[in-house]
Amino acid sequence: MSAGKPFSPSSQRNREPILAVLRRHFADRRRVFEIGSGTGQHAVHFAAALPHLVWQSADREPYLPGIRAWLAEAALPNTPEPLMFDVNDVRWPIGPFDAVFSANTLHIMSWAEVERLFARLPEILTADAKLAIYGPFNYGGHYTSDSNAAFDARLRGDAPHMGIRDFEAVDALARGAGFTLLEDCAMPANNRCLVWTR
Repeated sequence: MSAGKPFSPSSQRNREPILAVLRRHFADRRRVFEIGSGTGQHAVHFAAALPHLVWQSADREPYLPGIRAWLAEAALPNTPEPLMFDVNDVRWPIGPFDAVFSANTLHIMSWAEVERLFARLPEILTADAKLAIYGPFNYGGHYTSDSNAAFDARLRGDAPHMGIRDFEAVDALARGAGFTLLEDCAMPANNRCLVWTR
């Protein structure tokens, strides 16, 4: 905790490299839906750095108080109240959003939930929306580093449904939802930032 707020050291470390990607791809966007806002640190940092965006944070109920604490302290005009969101919900937030951002979520969801996420994204997006996803990925069925292999083992030890996803499988889901890959950007700590457009 930091000053009564939840704090993620990794969110603090990765925010600038991610922001560099978002500056390129979200420069012409207006309304972003962040899936899995976690502590809320990314929401306030990116909303402050990209004031032309309305940054809509969202996560499951247990995370909302922490997100609200970060938003309240920052008091930015472009960060509305966070939304309660679970990919399994029947009803999703009302769009349309012209951008979606999510960090470190796909390896926490089950694969069925990842499939559901991509299948339903078009319901809330504009026809030209962009999608940016940050996190670790495997390529050709192989880990990109020993640290990612160890991380994957820890995830699967915690819960069998979790695990680092294969880029090719995720890209296939994105293509099935009408997206085309724009950039696969290498990030620090053996992570990637993938950006698609409809």
